Amino acid sequence: MAPTHAEPFNDSSALIDFVINQGNGVKGLSEMGLKALPRQYIQPLEERMCMINIKAQESIPIIDMSNPNDPEVVKSICEAASKWGFFQIINHDVPIEVLENVKDATYKFFGLPAEVKNKYSKEHSSSNNVRFGTSFTPQAEKALEWKDYLSLFYVSEEEASALWPLACREQVLDYMRKSEVVLKQLLKMLMKGLNVNEIDETKESLLMGSMRTNLNYYPKCPNPELTVGVGRHSDVSTLTILLQDEIGGLFVRENNGDNWIHVPPIKGSLVINVGDALQIMSNGKYKSVEHRVVANGYNNRISVPIFVNPRPSDMIGPLPELIKDGEKPIYKQVLYSDYVKHFFRKGHDGKKTIAFAEL
Repeated sequence: MAPTHAEPFNDSSALIDFVINQGNGVKGLSEMGLKALPRQYIQPLEERMCMINIKAQESIPIIDMSNPNDPEVVKSICEAASKWGFFQIINHDVPIEVLENVKDATYKFFGLPAEVKNKYSKEHSSSNNVRFGTSFTPQAEKALEWKDYLSLFYVSEEEASALWPLACREQVLDYMRKSEVVLKQLLKMLMKGLNVNEIDETKESLLMGSMRTNLNYYPKCPNPELTVGVGRHSDVSTLTILLQDEIGGLFVRENNGDNWIHVPPIKGSLVINVGDALQIMSNGKYKSVEHRVVANGYNNRISVPIFVNPRPSDMIGPLPELIKDGEKPIYKQVLYSDYVKHFFRKGHDGKKTIAFAEL
């Protein structure tokens, strides 16, 4: 019988040194040709995909954005955000070459030698706004996740030009700039669905005052059924806009159920999901939904999400327009940076973060 974990890394400190301290990440483990998964990545039984119900015939909505002013499009977006918390958009305003360029740049960055990528790790990066890492919160997780990432928090073009890696800087900036147009369209529609018809500067800043882009790399895995690419969680953003490659592996929890639905890759599409911040601001009308990524035994996979957030210093709570007519708030006002810190303080644990803001 094959061993259940990889022999070279029985010692956790050797694994942490290789994966984290030396900057090899799980990509380095994958490229060693391990025949079995290191035990530190073996997830509890209840977190493995083999234990969940997959609803093969279901699909999240796919919405054509070629006419964003069409009332039917607005209605479809608001319904998708309320019922599913997830939808895909096609015929949007982000050019396909911009999407292809950022995918190529993601492969280019992760193809760099470990010592180059490691310059951007928590220990070595010159800024908290640029972070190369692995898993989610390794120091707080019971089992590690099979993923490496580069996280880029946008402050200004000047800072990005000075600090972001050359391998992907221009492509990510272009992807963010082009996506901003679509994000503004979506937020305008979603606010209309809440009868908030005016998005002034203050409200725009509250909805999308800060942006972070992650380049995610999921290398092929020796025992994908024993681990996860990303564990069950909902995002803490207002909205997340996700570019995925053609491999697939993203699963979304069906609202109020135990079934999971695969989000199939569609060339040129973008996946949109509601984050906790929008669930709180909409007083629960729009739902942020649990999602997860499976590991893959045959292919490397990449994805590039942009997380659109309030600013760290913003107080978030149900929008005043929603509660002025006597609607009962179900969330309190919380400092957004406190909410985010709470999320990162623990391993991925489904939808538990939202309890931090509940009344």
